[in-house]
Amino acid sequence: MLAKTYGAAVYGVNASIITVEVVVAQGLHFHLVGLADSAVKESEQRVEASLKFFGYRMPRQKVVVNLAPADVRKEGSAYDLPIALCVLQASEQVSMQRNLEEYVIMGELALDGTLRPIKGVLPIAIEARKRGYKGFVLPVENAPEAAIVNNLDVIPVANMQEAVEFFEGKKEIEPLVSDTRDLFNSQVNVYEVDFSHVQGQENIKRAMEIAAAGGHNVIMIGPPGAGKTMLAKRLPTILPPLTLQEALETTKIHSVAGKLGSRATLIATRPYRAPHHTISDAALVGGGSFPQPGEISLAHNGVLFLDELPEFKRSALEVMRQPLEDRKVSISRAKWAVEFPASFMLIASMNPCPCGYYNHPEKECVCGPGVVQKYLAKISGPLLDRIDLHVEVTPVSFDQMTANRPAESSETIRERVIKARELQTTRFADQPGIYSNAMMPSQLVKEICEISDAGKALLRTAMNRLGLSARAYDRILKVSRTIADLAGSADIRIEHLAEAIQYRSLDRENWAG
Repeated sequence: MLAKTYGAAVYGVNASIITVEVVVAQGLHFHLVGLADSAVKESEQRVEASLKFFGYRMPRQKVVVNLAPADVRKEGSAYDLPIALCVLQASEQVSMQRNLEEYVIMGELALDGTLRPIKGVLPIAIEARKRGYKGFVLPVENAPEAAIVNNLDVIPVANMQEAVEFFEGKKEIEPLVSDTRDLFNSQVNVYEVDFSHVQGQENIKRAMEIAAAGGHNVIMIGPPGAGKTMLAKRLPTILPPLTLQEALETTKIHSVAGKLGSRATLIATRPYRAPHHTISDAALVGGGSFPQPGEISLAHNGVLFLDELPEFKRSALEVMRQPLEDRKVSISRAKWAVEFPASFMLIASMNPCPCGYYNHPEKECVCGPGVVQKYLAKISGPLLDRIDLHVEVTPVSFDQMTANRPAESSETIRERVIKARELQTTRFADQPGIYSNAMMPSQLVKEICEISDAGKALLRTAMNRLGLSARAYDRILKVSRTIADLAGSADIRIEHLAEAIQYRSLDRENWAG
């Protein structure tokens, strides 16, 4: 007898429906076909143990399991439950009152038949609804994530026996229902940290506000303990709130990577990722034999913080250059390719030298001649070219730390950022793929960032006296446009240019001696 149901495979951040077919016929042995990897093939042992645990049996006949389409590779252990249910129906051990073919079924079986959570539930649920399936049967732990998708019956089951009784009609399981908008609205802008907790560092807070308002990448240069990491952690709190569409997109990526955690649902706040400098190239940008999203994709719609930037492997930093421009990363293999979104703000920090105290107001640098330049040279020019703001961070004095002056909250700063972003949304309404000042190409910079003759004179003087490189020109104009947006000014004024020029520390000649 033939039994059939449906599962799914995730490629990139999207899912494809997989047909699970089981036939029991004369002969011997268990055969699993359909280009399955080792984890799928091992399902025979898990399925057999689970069947015996609940008093069923594995047929002592020829059992053929086909996962179609047969030319597409399948991986993972999530096909255990649909295979087990199809084996029971094909061997006529149970009589299914509900039609298996109306459902997408996924779940990994333990040896006692309980179900373990799986990865990539959200894209699978979205695809199941798109294809018009009646419901999605899956482990209890994954149900809240799948319930984000409306107009799909999400059936949570704790073990194989519950799933069998549900399809036999012996047990009614209420579909899990979640109000996505209420869930989103209750969690949006809920952060554990706030800019009001930071004493002093007003100039750095200002730079962070400008970065958030224009979507600019930032590098902070300063000695240990100056507060670089503390300020970076708070940057997501002043970014505009995620839209519901952005939240779903972000949640899909984390779901595919298995980073949502038990019983997690919608990610409603901007992600913040801070990988260690020992990270590999593939872990940073994504990849592997079966590609998974990397840290730059997990930071999509949020912030990627690279602490101690010169300590990262040069190769890892160089592979990040293209995604910074394209806002996506493509990973190609011999037979197929996947694409992960990677639209993130890069926030980097570094010490000015190996000892950390070059240009320190009180402590003396002990690095030898040429060491500082060699240390800074670890960051390539093309990567530095993609960073708009270079900010020097100085230590906070004792008086500033103990002053207890009221500081601006993240909410207050965020309101100004949102107003500036609204101006940019209007400005780039006719420019597809451009949403902020940082995304402007050179041609658009010339059209939008016009400056007066006095402004040109100031910029010429600054470039000559400070020895600014040519690549700094466009960056200064972009940042000054953002500063003007924050001030509500239609034109870029002298003071906006002057402030933007301050944020090009590493472009100055002889900055490192």
